[in-house]
Amino acid sequence: MNHFMPALELNRLFYIEVIQPLLAARFPGVAYSAGLLGYGSDVLGYDTEISTDHEWGPRLLIFLGDKEYPALHQAISEMFSRELPPSFHGYSTNFSEPIGGGAGVRLLEPGELGQINHHISMMTLADLLEWELGVRSLDAITARDWLTFPEQKLLEATAGAVYHDGLGQLEPLRLRLSYYPHAVWVYRLAAQWQRISQEEAFVGRCGDVGDDLGSRIVAARLVRDVMRLCFLLERRYAPYSKWFGTAFARLACAGRLGPRLTAVLAASSWQEREAHLADAYEAVARLQNALALTDPLDPTPRRYHDRPYRVIHAERFATALSGTIRDEELRHLIESVGLVGAVDQFADSADILSHAGRSRLLGDFLRDD
Repeated sequence: MNHFMPALELNRLFYIEVIQPLLAARFPGVAYSAGLLGYGSDVLGYDTEISTDHEWGPRLLIFLGDKEYPALHQAISEMFSRELPPSFHGYSTNFSEPIGGGAGVRLLEPGELGQINHHISMMTLADLLEWELGVRSLDAITARDWLTFPEQKLLEATAGAVYHDGLGQLEPLRLRLSYYPHAVWVYRLAAQWQRISQEEAFVGRCGDVGDDLGSRIVAARLVRDVMRLCFLLERRYAPYSKWFGTAFARLACAGRLGPRLTAVLAASSWQEREAHLADAYEAVARLQNALALTDPLDPTPRRYHDRPYRVIHAERFATALSGTIRDEELRHLIESVGLVGAVDQFADSADILSHAGRSRLLGDFLRDD
């Protein structure tokens, strides 16, 4: 059995020991960039030995300039097929054809020297943008365009590692995408508080009428919304559900919020759930105030109007934050459709959020008057 090596390190060595020497010898003088980014637990640094069962192994993205790509991408790919070693650090460099065709997953398979079916993808930077975000340039993107980019897709474009940036463009592109423009960030924060406001009283109301299952479901939804708010407060992109808790545990606020949110989910009565959520609301409200984006708001939980449920009245934070936004496009959006948020704040279908084109299509009403 191979000694497991995380893919970011495996592919750093793969680039240094194999890819770079081959490109230098066979295509001297050609400018390119190389890295491991895009989809996968390996890109996020969460891979374990079990991850090696599909779409994992010696694999890279090679970026060529727009002018060089048409003439060179096929020749470089064929060179790798002929000259890659059949294995690297105990892992095959040969991958199966996509299972089921098209975008199906690829598995490591034994390969023969001279006939390696490698997993080194050739593309331009515009191809990367189209693949991840559904655009081919960042030159004209607007605030509303940012709202059609799911956090997971932005994370795919900015996580992982760049092993070489001979084009001098990949790292600047990733830096530009590293987080939302200020106004978009504030809008997303406001929308996330708005989401919490819409259900925070329902944990108690469901429990009050004997619907314990309903109370648990609402509580779990609110836990997820608070966690997403924490990512926004720390200016970090959140991954999709499989790695959501893992990434949350690495946030600075996780030590404070994690036990409270775990207690919400473990509570056996709606009163306990509500109490633990109230503690969590106060903690995130204090974090929000510490950012000084608005005048400080009282973080103390209180009654829900005349009803005996403890809430934070999260709409107070939504209103205060949205009131600071001066971007005309976002102001128009707030006035026309409200604080609906970005595409991944009002939709959670993996078939939408993992596909840039569909996310853009779903977000059309955010971009069009």
